[in-house]
Amino acid sequence: SPDVVFLQELIPPYLHFLKKHFKQYTIIEGNTKGYFTGIMLKTSRVTLLKSEIVKYPTTEMGRNLLMAQVQFCGIELCLMTSHLESCKGNSQERVNQLRRVFKRLKEAPDSVTVIFGGDTNLRDWEVGKLGGLPTGVCDVWEYLGKLEVCRYTWDNKINDNKDTSYCARLRFDRIFLRPAKEGAQIAPQHMDLIGLERLPCGRFTSDHWGLHCGFTVQTQTSPATTALH
Repeated sequence: SPDVVFLQELIPPYLHFLKKHFKQYTIIEGNTKGYFTGIMLKTSRVTLLKSEIVKYPTTEMGRNLLMAQVQFCGIELCLMTSHLESCKGNSQERVNQLRRVFKRLKEAPDSVTVIFGGDTNLRDWEVGKLGGLPTGVCDVWEYLGKLEVCRYTWDNKINDNKDTSYCARLRFDRIFLRPAKEGAQIAPQHMDLIGLERLPCGRFTSDHWGLHCGFTVQTQTSPATTALH
């Protein structure tokens, strides 16, 4: 079972279901109304220190940035998730929100590793409008060699949950990593798509594929590496 889960488009009934059936996780929610983000932390492995919700002042869809300061194997991590503004016509707002995400990535202390994962709704050229990723930040999919099997996370050529009249294959869901400059080092190890199997009802779990990502953690006090999922 994963150590950390980033969720988007949570709704109150499903949040209640998760809290009832996944008691081995601490669940942080980005809101309590409408649909919102959440972070699940496996309590036996990850300790929550504090959490914060950063508002996007000009969002028209109730979007925000959910942050959690945690401890894993004795090292401090900053975890972030967000669901950036949807739809092609809201590109400028989405770029504004991404700028705030980048600001938080850059502001984290040098001793803290930051991992962001979420439904960004991004097109590559929108990242380019901000001059690309900040120095020291990597896109995990790119870091791992741009694996073709993980390229499209919103792919209505295959996923027919949404009844659309067009074919779109986009990499909306992304994971960014800003490793600590000192202390323990965390590096991406693998990435896979999940949610590719149809449910008994014939539909997929979501109209997006999920991302499963593994990291190696190397501390200064031990030659052995630890896995973070």
